[in-house]
This record gives sequence, structure tokens and C-alpha cells, in this order.
Amino acid sequence: MSFLAIDIGNTRLKWAVYAQDAQPGSAPLQHGAVFLENIDRLADEDWQGLPAPSRILGSNVAGDSVRRRVEEQMEQWDLTPRWVVPGAECAGVRNGYDHPSRLGADRWVAVIGAHAHAVMRGFTGPVLTVMVGTAVTVDALASDGLFLGGLILPGHGIMLRALEGGTAGLRVPTGEVRDFPTNTSDALTTGGTFAITGAIERMHRLLTKREGREPLLLMTGGAGWKVAPALDSPHELVEGLIFDGLLAIQQTQNLTPPVQPIQY
Repeated sequence: MSFLAIDIGNTRLKWAVYAQDAQPGSAPLQHGAVFLENIDRLADEDWQGLPAPSRILGSNVAGDSVRRRVEEQMEQWDLTPRWVVPGAECAGVRNGYDHPSRLGADRWVAVIGAHAHAVMRGFTGPVLTVMVGTAVTVDALASDGLFLGGLILPGHGIMLRALEGGTAGLRVPTGEVRDFPTNTSDALTTGGTFAITGAIERMHRLLTKREGREPLLLMTGGAGWKVAPALDSPHELVEGLIFDGLLAIQQTQNLTPPVQPIQY
């Protein structure tokens, strides 16, 4: 009996297999990642010989066409996957978005995962969830479990490509982050990094002011390690925060027959 968690992002699909009763923070039994252009080979490559899971739950922000392509790769298991659609409340988190179902599934699941980490640690204060990938999201969770909202901004690569496309003579750099850059490559790299860390630190201050105590700041995403060294606010890098959220959701729904889509 196993549980397959799937995170379809803007660039890559990441997957992990867990024991059926795994808790958030558990190590996967197997895991992998493929770029979206390669998902049509999952059944013949990454998932070839993978024992049929008993349940599949996924987060998808890449659209219905990508979801259908992924589901085709699951036909070998004759099992209907479930896909998270953000709802009003799940796993101790209440959704304060104006239109809850319009919140990105990845943001909702990551916030649930961050909340689960806080609960496991006995932390009862606010939580700031940061995902650094193709895009960057910074999401605030109040001490009472209310999702307050958050920010979406371009990831570092998008910023640099925008500058390259809109500014004569600039090229995507291979520079370093410096306090006071003295060349163009370093200036571009530092500018992008400071734009991201500045947004995170402002949200950290706003959440601290609202809640009266500093939040637990958890950062995840493929490019998190690039940003973390330049971040002044106390923080922790957590690999697979979306998987932890999917595990937390799975715990709350482990008696529900699989349907697709299902709202959480």
C-alpha cells in the first residue's frame, strides 16, 4: 500500500512515493523529477516497474492539457488520481482568498504543508511560506490558521530575461550577489536577488506587526538555495514542502473514495 504525490509546476513535474500512513516530513520511498516536455515518457522510464499505488493525489498549475498527459501515463495502474482544487478549509487551514478556488493549487498545498510543519514543532504563531521557482510566492498564515493572502512575483530567470529583452546591450549574466556591485553582471544578479528577498522581508515585517510575533519562515522550491544566503530574516529551507502538504491533505481524506477533481 503506497501513496503517490505529484507536484506539476510551471517547468517540471516532481513525484514521490510514500508509505500509505506517511506523515508530513517523512522521507519518500522513491522520488524523481522530469521537465514537462518529457512527461510523455514517464510510463516507459521513471514509472516503469513502479508498483501500483493505492492512492494518487496531485497539485497542478500547468493546465488541463498537461494534467491529461500525466493521467495517460497512469493508465497502467487503472487508478483515478485526485487533483487538489483549493477550497474553504483543509487540514487546519482556512482560506481567506477572495475567491478560494482561484488560489493556485501549489500555493494552497504549500501553505498546508508549512502549517503541518508548525504543528509538528509545537509552534503556535504565524507562518510565512515562500516558494522560489519559475515564479516566487510569499504567503502569510495567521496564528489561528487563516490564510491571509500573499505575493506573486517573477522568479530570477524571468526578471533577467525581461531585462535582456527590453534593454539594449544587456545579456543574461553569470554574476554574483554583492553588497555594492561594480560590474553589470553582478548588478543584474544582485538586483534580482534583492528584489525577491526584499519582498520576503517586507511580508515578514507586515506579518510580524499583524500577529505581534515573528513568523516561522519556511522556504522551498528549486531556486530557494540561491536566494536564502541573501535573506536577513530567520528562515529554514524545507525540501518538498508541497509533498508535505499533499501528505497532510491525504491524512484528512484517507477514507474518501478517489474522485477527480476533488476540492480541499
